[in-house]
Amino acid sequence: MSAAALDVPIDREQIRTALETDGILGCRQAFSRAWVEQLREDVEAAFEEARSREGGAVGRGPNRYYVEIHPEALRGFVDLVDHPWVRAVCETVLGPAYTIVEVGFDIPFAGAVNQPWHRDFPSPRETTEEHRLTSLAFNVTCVDTAEDMGPFEVAPGTHWDPGTDFEHGMFPARSDYPRFEERAVRKYPQMGDISARSALTVHRGTRNDSALSRPVLVLGVDAPGAGNDEKHDLAVTRACWDRLPPRVRDHLACPVVDQLTPITQKHTIEGLVMGEA
Repeated sequence: MSAAALDVPIDREQIRTALETDGILGCRQAFSRAWVEQLREDVEAAFEEARSREGGAVGRGPNRYYVEIHPEALRGFVDLVDHPWVRAVCETVLGPAYTIVEVGFDIPFAGAVNQPWHRDFPSPRETTEEHRLTSLAFNVTCVDTAEDMGPFEVAPGTHWDPGTDFEHGMFPARSDYPRFEERAVRKYPQMGDISARSALTVHRGTRNDSALSRPVLVLGVDAPGAGNDEKHDLAVTRACWDRLPPRVRDHLACPVVDQLTPITQKHTIEGLVMGEA
């Protein structure tokens, strides 16, 4: 295990129960603060590059952006995806043949407003009919989250909501907001913490009243056949591929190329652009 990855307890039954019951699970101090400081440097550099070209960053509400990146933009990519806790969560919920489909980050800046309650995509048949999760999103905060920084808010257990009455299968009606607000839990992760959640769990970013940004890394992982890779454009160079441990290569199905092409964002969630009315 990398020196950046700290030893944490792994209880697969607790992992399964938490994600099936609440749809979200956290792991405290999985990484060193020095590793997270390096991660933030890489995220901020990637954001500056993305903002310098058309389509490099997509708005997720006022003063809030999402950027998808290639694995090579992160010096700690292998540390992240090969962390024993991350592997255990993926294997327990998605099975041993899981695939990494997304690497990106979300940044709410000062002045970001409450997002509408939403899930990241419509619930698939495997979830609504078979009661089975086919994807996970891991989040790694790049800062110590405080109350005024627009913490992530989630409504536990809502990943099982069919969502057939949600707009585009993703946005519940505002008349349903009291149900989510009654369940709502705000999360205050600190540097080194990591979480895993179902992207179907209804959630939102909240108002950032501070003068600080709150960058959060996103790692998306699929079970076989989930199909979320179609929404993303991961690629690695041949030199990077050759350096990756076989255990990591086994979970990457992306193209191996001679030269990387900057990603034009296409995972747009139109309902988030204006923020909550």
